[in-house]
Order: sequence, then structure tokens, then C-alpha cells
Amino acid sequence: MNRRDIIAGAGALAVAAAVPARAATAAFGSKRPPVSARRFTSKAVEAEIRTVKARIADPELAWMFENCYPNTLDTTVKLSTIDGKPDAFVITGDIDALWLRDSSAQMQTYVHLAPRDADLRRVFHGLIQRQARCILIDSYANAFMEDPTAKSTLGAVSDKTEMKPGVAERKWEIDSLCYPMRLAHSYWTATRDPAPFDALWAQGMARAVATFREQQRKEGPGPYHFQRVDPSPTETLMLGGYGAPTRKVGLIHSMFRPSDDATVLPFLIPSNLFAVSALRMLAQVQQEARGDTAAARDCLALAAEVEAALVAHGRMPDGQGGTVWAYEADGFGNALFMDDANVPSLCGLALLGAADRADPLFRRTAALAWSPRNPFFFEGSAAQGIGGPHVGLDMIWPMSIMVHARNSDDDAVVRQCLRWLKTTHAGTGFMHESFHKDDPAKFTRPWFAWANGLFGELILDTLRRKPALLAERL
Repeated sequence: MNRRDIIAGAGALAVAAAVPARAATAAFGSKRPPVSARRFTSKAVEAEIRTVKARIADPELAWMFENCYPNTLDTTVKLSTIDGKPDAFVITGDIDALWLRDSSAQMQTYVHLAPRDADLRRVFHGLIQRQARCILIDSYANAFMEDPTAKSTLGAVSDKTEMKPGVAERKWEIDSLCYPMRLAHSYWTATRDPAPFDALWAQGMARAVATFREQQRKEGPGPYHFQRVDPSPTETLMLGGYGAPTRKVGLIHSMFRPSDDATVLPFLIPSNLFAVSALRMLAQVQQEARGDTAAARDCLALAAEVEAALVAHGRMPDGQGGTVWAYEADGFGNALFMDDANVPSLCGLALLGAADRADPLFRRTAALAWSPRNPFFFEGSAAQGIGGPHVGLDMIWPMSIMVHARNSDDDAVVRQCLRWLKTTHAGTGFMHESFHKDDPAKFTRPWFAWANGLFGELILDTLRRKPALLAERL
């Protein structure tokens, strides 16, 4: 059983369980695990929950925040030690494996609180170290087992690629390496704590940068290939597992998207943009936390090269006399415009620091992605939003609604996004992977910690930028 099968199973169960829908929210009783069953508790997070809830006038929205915001700590963190150092294995939710992307995004939610909570800093220390060890196992893998000697339980052991012990799935995705760089930078800039950034971490980051260079494929196809026997074409790669042809222009090949679906054209533009910003973030940590000028210069040089290639090959006409970022390209002049809800997406570039929110190119791109020009933009009676091929047509990802709200300075847009999120959780009090545009009771993944954390971040962002909205009863 692969990840798609696991998610489909979880989604089917969620549909059956969600029939009572909003009736279940009547009492707004906490959906958090009992205190004794929580995996990790942060005093700083608990204090923030109390403070923020007191500022939210809408009782259902306040209840959702209390359920969602601590979900990663409540349910997904396994904290221990390895060689006397903290170790944190952070699962994605209803799949018992660590995704480099998801685990980073899940903990990003709390990084601003790390300076005031030593126990929380241990979790960050442990995850940053665990991610470095995972990258050293296999820098091309996207997901890992807790036991580094274990075989995958996701059915990936039969994939036609080099499956190593400890690897849960081996889909090469640029963002899998970008996210740990971003997390390291966020933690360093918030705390100035050098403890996680030891020789092991430096070795993992050096391997990550080397992998980016390998996947520029300037001197041949490189070491990575992947094929899977699966009825869905998004689960495998053409041409012997190396993917569609490209002209080698300095962009980094990404054979899979953040959704874990195969790319159509191998230059995934939002992920290349993320790589540019992540490499610059990594350079700062290398220089300031370790004093490693050579490593910092190497990161900056690669970032500059990829950025120049993006300017030359990453844009396409918007049909109105201007240009937008493409979603995928091949270096031959061919490009694909669409957007997928999974971040890095075109709409999510500003959220990651990969674009300036005010940049006209980003604004045009995000506006076009949030429109019928994007084949995965869906409008229904329940909401509007972006989905993707991963769970099929007409399925909106709440993640896309959260990103849309974060991009907007318009009170009406942010208010509408909050209302959509409030009315599409199907009585569960949590965010899901996706829901049907006309029927929120049909949803996938009842336990998806990344989306829950992003909802918490949206509430905090709204409180900072537009506190008057949270004083309304939506």
C-alpha cells in the first residue's frame, strides 16, 4: 500500500464519519487529546492559545484555533535522544512517517515562541538534527521511517529506484531539501542558538547543496531515477525513470511536486524559486552560526546561478501583454501554467520568502492562479480554492484558502477565506487535506497536521494585520 492508497483510505473513512457535519460543533468541546495523551506540551504554546482565543469573538473560529494550532505538538512529535543529543521524529499525521517538507512546515508554526521555551527549543534541535541524518541516508528521498534500519511501510520497497533502509518513499522533490534549510534559518534568526548546527548538520547541508547541483544535470542525467508500477501516471516517471527531456540551462530538475505527484516538465518553477531563497537562508546560517565562509559562498553562488536561469527560462506570457511565473518548464521554451495547492506553489511563494508580496510579477502570477485560467482552481457552493491532481478534480485544499488569505490586504477577501474555512471543516474542528467544492462532508485526511498548523498561522497573521476581523462573529 503506497501513500496514495493510505490517503485514499483515510479520506473514505472521513467521508463516512463526517455525515453529522456541523451538528457536532454545537458544544465546541475541545478536540485535543487529554493532557496525559499529548505527545509534547509547550508552556509558551499553551499561553499563546489562551491569549489568542481571548481575541477571537467567533466561538467556532476560536474553537478551531484551539484544536488546530497545537495539533503537531499534541499528536505528531516523538522526542528522544541520540548520542546524548535531542532527537525529534515528527510524523505528518495519519501516515506514520516523517516528510522533510511536512515536518519543517509543521514546526515552523511555533518558531517565534522558541526563544521563550527551552523545552520547545529541544524539539527544534532534535528535528533539525534528525533531518540532517535523514538527508545523509538519502538526499533524494522525501519521507523517512523512524527506525533508520527499517524497510518502508508505505509499499515503496517495490519501487524501481535505490531504496535504502530508513527511507519511507524516494520521490525526488526540490522542496524536500529547501524546507530544512528554511527551518534552520528561522530557528537561528529567532534564537541565535548554535546548538543544532554541528558537524553532522553541516555534512547534511553540504549533501543537500551537492544534490541540487547534481540535479542541474549539466554532465549527464545524474544518479536519480524512479519508476513505480501504479495505475496513476502521476506516480511514475517516463524514459527509464529520468523524466521528460530538458535543455540544461542551470535550473534544478524536480521529478516530483510537493504533492508527491510527478512533474510534467522537470523544471518546477516555484520549487526553483524556493531553492534560491532557501540557499540564501542557508548561507546566512553557515556564516553566522558556524563561521563557514566557504559553505556560505557556495550556497550564494548556486542561488545566483539558479536565479539567473529563472529570469531567462521561468516566465511565460499571461495572455494580457504581461508575464507570469510558469508552473513548470523544460528549457526548450515550453511551459505549463497551473497551480497546485501544495506549497511551494505559485500562490505560496510569498509565504515562503521566495517572493515579495508586493512584487508585481508575483501579484500577477498569484491572481492568474486564483482564476479559471488554472485548471485546478475550483468554484463551488461551499467555497472557492485550488486543488491538484493528487486527490482529483473538484477537491479544494484548505491550504490554498489559507495562502490566499495571507496574500491579501483586502479585509473582504480575508473575511471570506475565514468564513470558508469555518464552514468546510465538516464538524471536525480540524483542517483537512481537501474537501469537495459542493459538499465539505466529503473530505480527505482527517488528521493532517501541516494544514492544521497553517490554519493556526493564519489566525496569528490575521491578529497581527487585521485584528478587527477577529473581533467579528463570522
